[in-house]
Amino acid sequence: MSAPVAGHGVTGAQDAGAFLVRLTRLDPGAVVRLRSHHGRTELWARLPWNVLVSRSVDGAGPGDATVVAADLLTQLARGGRSLPVRRDSDWRWGLPPDGARSVERLPSAELHRVAEAAAGTLRDATAHGVGGQPVGERALRDALLDHVAIVVTTDSTERIEISQRLVQGVTRMGFLGGRPSSEESDLSDVHVRIAGRWVGLAAPYGAAWLPAANQLGLRPATPRTFG
Repeated sequence: MSAPVAGHGVTGAQDAGAFLVRLTRLDPGAVVRLRSHHGRTELWARLPWNVLVSRSVDGAGPGDATVVAADLLTQLARGGRSLPVRRDSDWRWGLPPDGARSVERLPSAELHRVAEAAAGTLRDATAHGVGGQPVGERALRDALLDHVAIVVTTDSTERIEISQRLVQGVTRMGFLGGRPSSEESDLSDVHVRIAGRWVGLAAPYGAAWLPAANQLGLRPATPRTFG
């Protein structure tokens, strides 16, 4: 980690603000953890569906501090440099270890498609039920989030399941950006990464992480397969 600086130490206010705006829309009371890393600041947060998301922004950062996301957003919006009241005890989650390795690349257009299909399924099921029977929206949402949307098979034959939770993490946080043109497709690809027991999607504007089930001894599934 870099040496801490006075205040929040974030100079990439636009990028940090984009992260915080999305985060606070999804969870107005969310906390964000700032970690200094090689002269930049990593922003970490946990979404309501238990996915960790991160974005690296300019600025040396405060070292390692947790604050209320809305308070930091207010500071950045007015050009303030002070670190909001620390809430370090409110951060209760582990982070993926360093040394993540990329095992596959996915087209961002595919993740857009998967996310949109899930949203359509939720709308239809909420309106018409499942098998003619009404189902609560929350139960439907939880079932969709747990659905395995993509399976990646690595060169060493590991089966890595990408759940809808991760897909929703990168799409709803805006990490994919807009739909790329054919010339931009390679730059907008999303990398599937493994770090210890964690599985992540690293998109152009941020990453989403979730602990893998059974240490990558994953269940059979019937989604689209890559690799």
